[in-house]
Amino acid sequence: MAKSRFLYNFAPEYNRIIMEKSIIGRKEEITRLKKYIASDRSEFIAIYGRRRVGKTFLIKELLEGQFTFRMTGKENARMADQLLNFSYAMSDFFSEEKVPKDWTEAFRMLSKAIEKMKEGTKIIFIDELPWLDTQKSKFISALEYFWNNWAYYRSDIKLIVCGSATSWMLNKIINARGGLHNRVTHKILVSPFTLHETELYFNAGGFDYERQEIIDCYMAVGGVAYYLSLFENDKSVAENINALCFTKGGELCDEFDKLFKSLFKKADNYIMVINALSTVGKGMTRSDIIEKTKLTNNGNLTTLLNELEQCEFIRSFVPFKKEKKDKLYQLVDQFSLFHFHFIKGQGIFTKDYWMKKIGTASYNAWSGYAFETVCLHHIDQIVEGLGISGTINRPCSWAYRPTKAVKENDDIDDNLKVGGQIDLLIDRSDKTITVCEMKYSDGEYEIDKAYDKHVQDRLRLFRDVEKTTKTLQVAYVTPHGLYNNQYARKVKKQITAEHLFRQI
Repeated sequence: MAKSRFLYNFAPEYNRIIMEKSIIGRKEEITRLKKYIASDRSEFIAIYGRRRVGKTFLIKELLEGQFTFRMTGKENARMADQLLNFSYAMSDFFSEEKVPKDWTEAFRMLSKAIEKMKEGTKIIFIDELPWLDTQKSKFISALEYFWNNWAYYRSDIKLIVCGSATSWMLNKIINARGGLHNRVTHKILVSPFTLHETELYFNAGGFDYERQEIIDCYMAVGGVAYYLSLFENDKSVAENINALCFTKGGELCDEFDKLFKSLFKKADNYIMVINALSTVGKGMTRSDIIEKTKLTNNGNLTTLLNELEQCEFIRSFVPFKKEKKDKLYQLVDQFSLFHFHFIKGQGIFTKDYWMKKIGTASYNAWSGYAFETVCLHHIDQIVEGLGISGTINRPCSWAYRPTKAVKENDDIDDNLKVGGQIDLLIDRSDKTITVCEMKYSDGEYEIDKAYDKHVQDRLRLFRDVEKTTKTLQVAYVTPHGLYNNQYARKVKKQITAEHLFRQI
């Protein structure tokens, strides 16, 4: 114990290195934060991301022992309780016992305390900032005055704010229209772990999962740090999922509703959109969403869709050779997809429900699409694995639906009377289009004669419809590669778990 105390008091740099090493992944975020902290100007840094993704852990582990002031907002607390909490933090850092009467006085107390300090960088960390903005508190105006009229004019203030209420963070801080407009100097989105980071996490926790199990885990709960922290290393992935999601009192049984209510005001509207998108795996247009949800087509819907995308629950994309007005929205959050497929409205689950579900028709249908979604989260790894990262490329999808007139026209080629779609293609600058076939399998994936013909028919349809002169190159994305047969030998590019788990 004495040795530990010595290191903390006399070797702070050593301790910072140790704490940084405890952070899984987050290399880019760490690099950026270090750069901003070391800058020669005051910085206003907003950290955001979905609930339980690891925002607070990142800041605390990276900067522990360096804070000039740190406090955390209290959920569903009155202004008086928030100010009392502020006074406790002031007492801890400055031995200031006074309870401020309002937030203007609170920030003045903080600025005066800092002004008495010696030269050097001052790191202020306010966590769960949205919870401080209680009704009639005028918190935002006080924060605005603190930054615009004091901190901004110094060169030593590093104000870091963080919050899980994403819509509030985006509207009131990052995209603010009032006095804080364009005042945030840097914003950092903390995303769920990649497969690579998830593997690092499990390895650090003493798990002995193979990559197949890690993929199965990722398909169900994604790379959300908190969800992964609930896994026990003496259970298989399937056993953990069963305990967390399909057992009475399981910690993720009611997570979905908590998740959206913590992130967004009027969460019901967000859930309606997510629910609608969960029914159409390949994406919906804005008009489709309006028709399905009955939401009004106005700026509020635009904001809602933007916020869902910024929180990485959905993605928007323009299909191949389509216009911006044809943009599609697709649900890509792994846990939400899993929730709607297996948890919502299922009632009481039988013993070992999830283990018994594996291998059934509903499981196979879900796993195929869930793996495709995992691939969409790892486009960079796929592109690098294909060896085309040096070319300009645009990942997108393609779909063709013949009109009634086309179907009834005897002069039109029969091939054009049949619809088809490609879930992922990469339009490249080197006169090539890579068509990706994403296939989930717990062993080598076997292409049979029928599926080979299906792929060739789609390529022919794509060429006929789009009149492209580019070379069409088929690539398969599978966990374990392809079973070596005559059809596999025709495939020139394969992406496996080895590529998907790479650090980019």
